[in-house]
Amino acid sequence: MVTPMNPDESVNFDELKNQVNRQIQAGVASVFCLGTNGEFYALSCEEKKQVMKAVTETAAGRVPVLAGTGAVTTEETIELTTYAKQIGVDAVSIISPYFAGISQDGLYRHFKKVSETCQMPVIMYNIPARTGVNISYQTVKKLAELPYIIGIKDSSGNFDNTLRYIEETPEDFIVLCGNDSLILWTLMAGGNGGISGVTNIAPEHMVKIYTLWKEGRMKEARKVQDDIRCIRDCFAGNNPNSVVKRTTELLGYPVGAARAPFDVQDPALDEKIRKAVAKFEELTGEHLCIR
Repeated sequence: MVTPMNPDESVNFDELKNQVNRQIQAGVASVFCLGTNGEFYALSCEEKKQVMKAVTETAAGRVPVLAGTGAVTTEETIELTTYAKQIGVDAVSIISPYFAGISQDGLYRHFKKVSETCQMPVIMYNIPARTGVNISYQTVKKLAELPYIIGIKDSSGNFDNTLRYIEETPEDFIVLCGNDSLILWTLMAGGNGGISGVTNIAPEHMVKIYTLWKEGRMKEARKVQDDIRCIRDCFAGNNPNSVVKRTTELLGYPVGAARAPFDVQDPALDEKIRKAVAKFEELTGEHLCIR
């Protein structure tokens, strides 16, 4: 989920709670705060704790809560993960440390230390385009042997990388797709689902990918998967997280802009978004009611 913000860039907790309810009503299997679309990188440690608490209290056990607690250092990751456990978050998503270079051994030690110290379910988050490092399948295979490392979200966009995660880990190890365009293919390959940015825009539609796949209605699932292409094309040439948030705002949800300098103020982009949503509505018969 995006993290809604007021015009002064403070977190809009009323709208955050509204978005939690919106997602649950759409049928999502879990709500996920403080991911990349949640702008975890732009929030203070205290703000992250407040967001986790608000989301957990609003979800109120209706669906599991997943929260991003990854940070650059192991110490801060442990602090946020410990807090998440204390307030009842069901599992955490931990991004690989970023900015500074790190080896595969460093990644292994980081995830091992956090999981053993906090003793709560950890889903690793692989997004090499943002972190500068790919968590290798060999490292994932070793980490999958640890009791609290339960899965990985792969946002590499490299489907072969996702396949190796699936092939090299136990059957009960969770592999999630972080690229909206590859959710159905990940499910077909033996993965478990997806964490979707487009769900901020069209949650009921994205839920259908999983539902139709589960029912074996592959032709329909393929169409639902393909129909988001026009929306995803808007992401090119800009920060995708900023575009997702801007689109959600244009749909009438007061989530605000991404925090500066990642806020987008581009009439041409707004027009591109409107055309993409119109195309999506034409393809699907769904009405998003863009402004």
